[in-house]
Formats: sequence, structure tokens, C-alpha cells
Amino acid sequence: MAKPPRKVIITCAVTGAIHTPTMSPHLPVTPSEIAASAVEAAEAGASILHLHARDPGTGKPTQDPAVFAQFLPRIKQSCNAVINLTTGGSPFMSVAERMAPATTFKPEVASLNMGSMNFGLYPMLGRFSEFQHEWERTHLEASRDLVFKNTFQDIEDILRAGNDNGTRFEFECYDISHLYNLAHFVDRGLAKTPLFIQSVFGLLGGIGGHPEDLMHMKRTADRLFGESYQWSILGAGRNQMPLASMGAAQGAHVRVGLEDSLWIAPGELARSNAQQVTKIRQILEGLSLEIATPDEARELLQLKGGDQVAF
Repeated sequence: MAKPPRKVIITCAVTGAIHTPTMSPHLPVTPSEIAASAVEAAEAGASILHLHARDPGTGKPTQDPAVFAQFLPRIKQSCNAVINLTTGGSPFMSVAERMAPATTFKPEVASLNMGSMNFGLYPMLGRFSEFQHEWERTHLEASRDLVFKNTFQDIEDILRAGNDNGTRFEFECYDISHLYNLAHFVDRGLAKTPLFIQSVFGLLGGIGGHPEDLMHMKRTADRLFGESYQWSILGAGRNQMPLASMGAAQGAHVRVGLEDSLWIAPGELARSNAQQVTKIRQILEGLSLEIATPDEARELLQLKGGDQVAF
């Protein structure tokens, strides 16, 4: 009997705290822009939408549920995509602030960084010289001396809150130690299988973007978790498409989106999230891989369903 084709989940990270608004005129900032861009990405083939929010006046990252409430219902009404809310927000926020949207809206999925790390964004200062808001330059400069804090207690608190709401997690692992941290919480019964592991490559402070780094992540995850996890690839910046393609060929799901990379080709800004989703979909289909629908993603990740959220 022929083996059924493997389904690949495309996650799209629509906007985020990593990039600042004026680095690209195409980055969605207002609730209306975020909603429209998210729906376009879903129509292009993304089965999961990873969502941050921004203050529509200043572009600053915000975890204010009132801002999320301006776009979450609109997205849900317009498409069937799985909604994945950030618990990262900004390294300058408390855990309670970062958890507010996930606690309020009880999404099917929430992201969770699996450890504290240096988070160096300051090299962007050498590539961009004009900023719409002064906080943007200050934010990048401050990352020379920045630790994004996620202690074991922080992770435990986030896991317990999500578990109580039936929310599962996209475990964002920026280095090998994060996989071991995740294994610790699996052993304690707080992280539930099947795990959805998002391996993150190419950010200063985390693992690099070399193909050997990708393989090291996979070998370690295979050894720690066996068949109890679903693997996905996030390559930052210029690593986005190459690493997603390499990972998909080796069994991974993929994540693209303007949060992770502003580019569609060398020197060419992506015009939309949908453009990136379309490009990775073409690559996946060229590899004879099938794109998972939102409901197929729900089945693979054992999610509670879009009718069980609070928005």
C-alpha cells in the first residue's frame, strides 16, 4: 500500500517585535493592516497565523488585549486558520503582560521561548539609517546589553496558564539548550506531546544559520523526543527560504512571514506576507509535498479547535 503524502504546515508570522515599522513600508502595523495581511496569508496557504500586536500610533509592540481584540475576530470570521498568539511580546515586559493576550483569548496555540538568551538586534543599525520613531533606534542600540528573560519559573507559569485553557504551544527553540529545557518540562508533565517545536536559526545570541546547525537541532530533537514531536523551521532574515527548504526536505514544517524576514529575494523587500507564503508553497510543491489545511494542522498538533477560543 502506498504511503500517504506528508502534509506540511505553513506558519506565517504576520508582524512582530523583532523588526521596526520603518524598516519596510509593507510591514503591517495597525489592527486593520494586521487583519488584512493575515487573511491574505491564509488565502495563500498558511494554515497557522502567528500574531503580535503594535500600538497603531507609535508602532511599539503591545500586549494590550484591547488591541488584539481589534483584529482577532476579523481574522477568525474571514478564514479558518489556526491562531497562534505570542507570549513573547517584548523583552521589556513582565511575564504577566506578555501572557495577557493568551490568557484573555485562550487561543488554540501560543508561542513560548524555551529559555533566556542574549538578543542582539543592534547590527541592524549598520543597515538602516532612517527611523520614523526615535524609540526604534534606542531599542536596537539597547539590545547590545539585553537579555530576553525566560526563567524556568517563567516557563512553568506560562505552561500552567496555557494548559488550564487548553492552549497548546509552539515551542520556540533558539539553541540546543532550549531543547533540553523542553525535555525537562516534558519529564515533569507540564509540556504535552505531540510537541510543536519551532527551531529558530540565525538570530544573534542563538544558534547560527548553517545547514549543520539545522542538522544538529534535528539530531538532538530526535534523540530527546523520538516521534513525539512535530518539527518546524524558522530562518531569520536571509536564512528564511534556504533553511525552510532544507528542513522541509528532511521532514519539517515551515514558518515564514514579515516578523522573521522582510525580504523575498536579495535586496528586494517582500511586498506582503502572502508573497512569502506563496514562494515557500511553490518550493514545497516543487518537492512533491502537500500543504496542510488548517484542519489538517489541527489534527497533526491535536488542537482543541477554533470553536473553543475566547474571541
